[in-house]
Amino acid sequence: MIDLKAARQEPDRFRTALARRDAEQDFEALLRADASWRELTERVDKLRAAQKRRPKSAPTPSEIDELKRAKDELRRSEDELGQAAAQRDALLARIPNLPHPSAADGWTDEDAIELRTWGEKPEFGFTPKDHLELGSPRGWIDMARGARMAGSRFAYRFGDVALTEMAMYRFVIDRLAAKGFMPVLGPVLASEKPMYGTGFLPTDESNLYSLEKDHLYLTGTSEVALAAIHMQEILELDALPARYTAFSTNFRREAGAAGKDTRGMFRVHQFDKIEMYVYCLPEQSEELHDELLANEEELVQALGLPYRVVNIAVGDLGASAAKKYDIEAWFPTQGRYREITSCSNTTDYQARRLNIRFRRDGRTETVHTLNGTGVTARSLLAIMENFQDERGVVTVPEVLRPYGAPATLGAAPE
Repeated sequence: MIDLKAARQEPDRFRTALARRDAEQDFEALLRADASWRELTERVDKLRAAQKRRPKSAPTPSEIDELKRAKDELRRSEDELGQAAAQRDALLARIPNLPHPSAADGWTDEDAIELRTWGEKPEFGFTPKDHLELGSPRGWIDMARGARMAGSRFAYRFGDVALTEMAMYRFVIDRLAAKGFMPVLGPVLASEKPMYGTGFLPTDESNLYSLEKDHLYLTGTSEVALAAIHMQEILELDALPARYTAFSTNFRREAGAAGKDTRGMFRVHQFDKIEMYVYCLPEQSEELHDELLANEEELVQALGLPYRVVNIAVGDLGASAAKKYDIEAWFPTQGRYREITSCSNTTDYQARRLNIRFRRDGRTETVHTLNGTGVTARSLLAIMENFQDERGVVTVPEVLRPYGAPATLGAAPE
């Protein structure tokens, strides 16, 4: 959440920044609700103080009436205070993070700013096949059987393709561990507190799968589990920055994606991912955001995929992000770049919600947090499209072969 104390002191700065995210009206409503809450808090404090100053001698009938009126007024004021607090907190939960000044303006993915490209787009003397067309006689990736199992947007991967995907995850984990990221296997079920703390509640609830009987959510990213590691903790200065990386299976409803990327497993309800997560000092987060992006680029370059880096528009940011970079790989059959990784600086937004602080000079401050994608199966799809030949054989990147991937993907299993 935003720093409400700072918002009271610098409302114009917050108002200007949040206008870029079309959140100024909610911010104005928050300021009004907060003013009402503070006024009621002052009234309740005065009424409680008056209650404590009651005369010790037996009250007269008129004093009894006055005490009753004061008690009733206190009860009404406390009720109003509770309602005002609930209204203020509900508005505060809806306010997104302040966008970084260097985040791109705009509202859609079309407004993202291209920063650079890398690699050469392949040139084919034949019509390339997408991941569903490759492999014979049935294909390496089977959406039809996935749909029979669980409904649309679920996939089976078979044989060497499954081994290549798993090799990709282990390759990335090893690379990140060598850079000081602690590998983690965490829960994929979360209670409301970490889901709220990471910003997926309340604004992204429509994309979450919930287990109502157990009051739990299936997480859409291991960012939630990694953010919850230090929930409600005070970290020591010498522990920062703290870097973690996790493998997890993730679940997303993809609400609002009807008719979008319906072919194949580019946008599915269940997928695996390696995630990076960093806790750091406030003054370190911008530099570490660049570090996460550099890690992502290094990994994509090791796979040999042509890509571009884009600075995402503020209107397309998640609630917790102040700035986000995406890496988009080239997909020949689509004739365009598509997102395969992202990394976000969430500044103090998540940590403030999760009450994660650090100790410096005898006082506590809120940490900053960042997150970034190591790899998902989208990179596998890009490998299949970019490195195929006219026979439908795919050359697997060399870096994956020590982890159990074959040199090539040939025919699919019968």
